[in-house]
Amino acid sequence: MSRRLGQRIAAGAVGLGVALLAWKLSGPTVPTSQPQQPSPVVVAAPDRGATVPSLSGPRPLPVARVVTATSVEIPALGVRSVLEPLAIGPSGTLNPPADYRQAGWYARGPVPGDRGPAVIAGHIDSTVGPAVFVRLASLQRGDLVLVHRSDGRTARFRVLSTRQYSKAAFPTAVVYGPTPLASLRLITCGGAYDHMAHRYPDDVVVFAEAV
Repeated sequence: MSRRLGQRIAAGAVGLGVALLAWKLSGPTVPTSQPQQPSPVVVAAPDRGATVPSLSGPRPLPVARVVTATSVEIPALGVRSVLEPLAIGPSGTLNPPADYRQAGWYARGPVPGDRGPAVIAGHIDSTVGPAVFVRLASLQRGDLVLVHRSDGRTARFRVLSTRQYSKAAFPTAVVYGPTPLASLRLITCGGAYDHMAHRYPDDVVVFAEAV
C-alpha cells in the first residue's frame, strides 16, 4: 500500500495523501454545533482583609477535570496508537495528525464513550510508506475498537459498517450529526490515488457503537 508521494509535498499536503482532506474529511466543514469541552474552574484568591470562610461551612465544588481520549486500539488491524488532539485550522477545516504513524481525535467533539459521535482520523499513507489507517477499509461488522481515556476508563465499540464516500458527496450530517448514544467514527482516505489531482477521490468512514 506504500507510495512515493513526493508530488503531494509539492502540493502542500501530507499523509492521507493530501487528502485526509486537507481536511474537511473530504471536504465537509465540521459543524459548529459540536458540544464544547468543559473549562477548568478558576477560583479567585480573596482580597486582602477579606474574611476567610470557616472550615465548618460548605466545601467548595471540586475543580472540573477535562477528560480526553489518549489512545486507540483496533485488534483486528494490529493498530495501537496514541491519539493526537485535532483542532479546526484557520481555513475552517480539521487539521490532520502531524505524525502519519498516529491517529488523531477531534478534541472539540464528544469524548469517546460519552453521548454523541466521537471522531478519530488517521493517514492512509505517507512519503515513506503505509500509515496508521492503511487497512481501515478492511474492518468488518463486529470488530472491536478500544479507546482509552485520561480518566482511566476504556470506551469499547463494535463496528457496525464500513462505508466509502466520494469527497464531493461526503455526508457531513451523517458523520458528525448528534446520536442518542455513544458512537464512534473512524476516518481515512480511500480509492485510487489520483496523481494528476494529487489527492485521493474518496473517504472511508467506519461507523461503530458503544458496547
